[in-house]
Amino acid sequence: MLRTLSPAPGGQRVGRVLTWDEMSHRFTIELDREEDGRWIAEVTDLPGVLTYGKTRSEALAAAEALALRVVADRLEHGEAAPEQLAVSFAVN
Repeated sequence: MLRTLSPAPGGQRVGRVLTWDEMSHRFTIELDREEDGRWIAEVTDLPGVLTYGKTRSEALAAAEALALRVVADRLEHGEAAPEQLAVSFAVN
């Protein structure tokens, strides 16, 4: 569990406990091999998150890193709920 503090009326801080289920989000990565031998990895839940790699593991690692950057950017700009703090990946 993670304890977060959110401001209450009057500036007081009130603790809120988030369970693991509330904090987790699972992303699916689809991998495919191009005709030229490169691997392409796409995070289907995040439009535009698509990476290439010379190897399957290189493409997968790049897709995971890019997905985390996108989630962090959305959190920073208030476009995503902070409940997406725990992220896991499934490869199809």
